[in-house]
Amino acid sequence: MHIAEVPTPAAVVDLDVVEGNCQRMSTRLAALGVELRPHVKTHKCVELARLQGGHGITVSTLAEARAFFEAGFHDQLLAVPLAPHRIPEALSLGEDMKLSLLVDDARVVSRLDGAARARGQRVPVWLKVDCGYHRSGVDPESPAAVALVRQLNETASLEFQGLLTHAGHSYDCVERSEIARVAAQEVSVTTALAERMRALGFGVSGVSVGSTPTLSVVEDLTGVTEGRPGNYVFHDLHQASIGTCRLQDVALSVLSTVIGVYEDRQSLVLDAGALALSKDAGPTHLDAFRDYGRLSDLEGQPLAGLRLVGLSQEHGKIRVAPGAPAHGLQVGDQVRILPNHSCLVAAQHPVLFVARGQQVVDRWRPVRGWSLH
Repeated sequence: MHIAEVPTPAAVVDLDVVEGNCQRMSTRLAALGVELRPHVKTHKCVELARLQGGHGITVSTLAEARAFFEAGFHDQLLAVPLAPHRIPEALSLGEDMKLSLLVDDARVVSRLDGAARARGQRVPVWLKVDCGYHRSGVDPESPAAVALVRQLNETASLEFQGLLTHAGHSYDCVERSEIARVAAQEVSVTTALAERMRALGFGVSGVSVGSTPTLSVVEDLTGVTEGRPGNYVFHDLHQASIGTCRLQDVALSVLSTVIGVYEDRQSLVLDAGALALSKDAGPTHLDAFRDYGRLSDLEGQPLAGLRLVGLSQEHGKIRVAPGAPAHGLQVGDQVRILPNHSCLVAAQHPVLFVARGQQVVDRWRPVRGWSLH
């Protein structure tokens, strides 16, 4: 099937680009001396996780954990702080596989330890550390950090795996040199806490870091045991805009059809709206970035002068710049859109159409939902 035959809107994966992205990251982390534990939340597809390789995977939901376990992935890390009501589900999954859990709250540690003890289970657990993103995780300079490490070392049924962090603030950078500074912070904050805890006599065997921007530019991972990048398999306009990748490294696009041409108002309308592209505005901290995606023809050639300026649920609005050609687009013509955030786009499509060049060679179905029920 040619991609022009795919019903729109549709998510299209460029398999050649994906394979190159996977190979580069795998080679990079191996050269830096750390294990790769890729985050599969970007795509939620078993086939792509197999291409990524690594010594285990990172997941974001229990639904992902079960689906990937059933596909043969028996070493997983749930990299979202565990909600108390999810403890029974997590322990149930952990009976048949190594499912490492993430905590940053003493009460959750106590409840998890008690529930695991009642079931006669040993549960691997990581402590989430805030390295400057300030979304979640314990302050590494606080007494709470020491208290949580002590608690995790002393519990009866939890196996403390080590410290985990995520430098999500790297997405707010404007260029590679700034990302490199955040990457150094991500490493230094976490490894320094690990050394302080070891000096106090606590066992800290693992240090897990990861974001696509930081792991794409970091040059020294001394003290780190594993990296957890995710977005790198697809990349997106956000990554390209802050210097993490090149535009030609973006492997996911949304195929869309022109459903309206309005010469009197210098605009076009597409059948790809917020439900196909998400409403992620991208790196709005960059002055030049204001659109919801980058438009090209089916061969990937940019459509200069056309801007995707608005999204409603099922409509995408294109503005034609004054004096710019409309490229002869008519109702029924198709375009491709490089998205601002590939993770959200992939999660919103029930099927990803996998192409080599212009030919569809496979279809991947992302895991949907959050729980086991």
